[in-house]
Amino acid sequence: MNGKNVPDDGSRRVHRPPPVAAALRERLRDTFWFAPTAGLVSVFALWWVLVDLDTWIVTLLKREGAYRELEDLLAFATDARTIVTTVSAAMMTFIGVVFSISLVAVQMASGQLTPRVVRIFVRSRISKLTLTVFLATFAFSLLVLTSYEGGAQPDLRRVTSVPLLQSLLTLLLVGLSLLLFVAYVSSTLRLMQVGPVLDHITRESLRALARQPDGEAEGRVPDPVTARLVHHGRAGVVRDVAVARLVRRARRHGVVLRLVPRAGDFVVPGTPLFTVHGAPAPPARALRRTVAVGVERTPYQDPAFGLRQLADIALRALSPSVHDPTTAVQCLDRIVQFLSAAVTMPLATLHHRDRRGDVRLVRRVPGWTDLVDLAFEEVRGCAADSPQVTRRLLAGLDDLLLLASEERRKPLLRHRALLVEAVERTAPGAVGRAFALHPDRQGIA
Repeated sequence: MNGKNVPDDGSRRVHRPPPVAAALRERLRDTFWFAPTAGLVSVFALWWVLVDLDTWIVTLLKREGAYRELEDLLAFATDARTIVTTVSAAMMTFIGVVFSISLVAVQMASGQLTPRVVRIFVRSRISKLTLTVFLATFAFSLLVLTSYEGGAQPDLRRVTSVPLLQSLLTLLLVGLSLLLFVAYVSSTLRLMQVGPVLDHITRESLRALARQPDGEAEGRVPDPVTARLVHHGRAGVVRDVAVARLVRRARRHGVVLRLVPRAGDFVVPGTPLFTVHGAPAPPARALRRTVAVGVERTPYQDPAFGLRQLADIALRALSPSVHDPTTAVQCLDRIVQFLSAAVTMPLATLHHRDRRGDVRLVRRVPGWTDLVDLAFEEVRGCAADSPQVTRRLLAGLDDLLLLASEERRKPLLRHRALLVEAVERTAPGAVGRAFALHPDRQGIA
C-alpha cells in the first residue's frame, strides 16, 4: 500500500503533527535552572524600571514644591531600609535551610519508592516557583540597597530618588515568599506519601496516552526501503521526537521516514535510526536534532514509562527487604486505571501526515500486549506468596476482561492463568489457595 495515499475511512482523523512548542515546553520542565534564571533576569529589568519611576516621582514632587510629602516618602523608605537589609542578609540562609530539607525528602522518597520519582520533584511547579521567588527576593533586596542615598537624614533639596516603589515591591516579595514557603512545605510532604506520587505518575501517563494520535494496522509500511540512516550522536535513551520538523523535512524531500527505535529505547552510535521510503535519503543535516537522546526516559511521548514506574514501585514493595503488599495493591489500582483507558485505544504504528494528508513519518508505539506484559509480568512473578496482591491482581484482570474486546482478551487471560498456576504451586492447602484466588479490589477487604 502506498503510504502517500492512505485513505480516510471516517473512523479515524487526519492527524497533524504536534507543535514544536509542546516539545520545547516539556524539555524546559525537565530542567531546574530555567525558571530561576528567568526570574533573576526579570527582577533586574523590573528594578531598572522602578528606579526610573521612583526618580520621576521625586522630580514631580520637587517641581510641585511638595516637600512635606517628599519628607514622608523619605521617612517611609528609611524605615523600609531596615527590613530590606534584614531580608538581604537572611534570605540566602533561609533558601539553604529549606532546600537542604527538600533534598533529604527527595532522598527518602527515592529510597522508599523508586529513584525515578526524583523527576517528579524536578518537574514540580511549586518547587521552581518557590526557588524563583526566593532568589528574586534576595537579588532585588540587594539592588534596592544600592538605590538608597547616603546619610541618616539626607538633604531634601539634594535628594534625586527615593526607593519608594522598590521598597514596596520588596515587602510584597517577602510576603509572597512566606506564602510560597507554606505551600512548598505542604507540597513536599504530600509528595513523600505513596498515594499522591502514584496519582501524579498515573495522571502524567494518561496525558501522554491521550496525546498519542490514532494509528493504523501494525506493519503497513509505505513503499520499499530506499535508504537507511544510523544514529551518529551520543548514546542514550530516545526521549522525544521532533515530529513537526520531521514531517516538514520529509515533505520537502518527497520521502516517507520510518523511525526505527521507539521512545524509551536505548541507542548507540551506529544504531539504525530511520528507514527512508519513496525517494533518496535527505542529507544528514536536514534531520539533525530531530531525535532527542538523553540519559533517562520521559513520559511526554512514552506512555509506557508510567507503567514502568508503577511496576518498579510495586516490585520494591514486594521485595523481601520491604514487604509492603499494601503499596503494591495501590500500584495495581493505578495500573488497572491506566490499562482501562488504553484498552479501547488503537495502539499501533502511528502515521503522521502533512497538511495535504500525505503520510510523512511512521513511528512505533507499544501495543496492547506490550503494555499488559509490562504491567503484570514482573509483579505477577513476585506476588504468588502474597494473598493480598493476588486477590487484587485477579480483580483487576477480571475488570479489564469486561472492558476488553475479543482480540485484546488473550494477554489478560494468559496472565490470569499464569497467576492461578503460580498460586496453586505456592499456597499451602486448598483453603489457602481458595482464599488467595478470590478476586478482591481491596486485596483483603
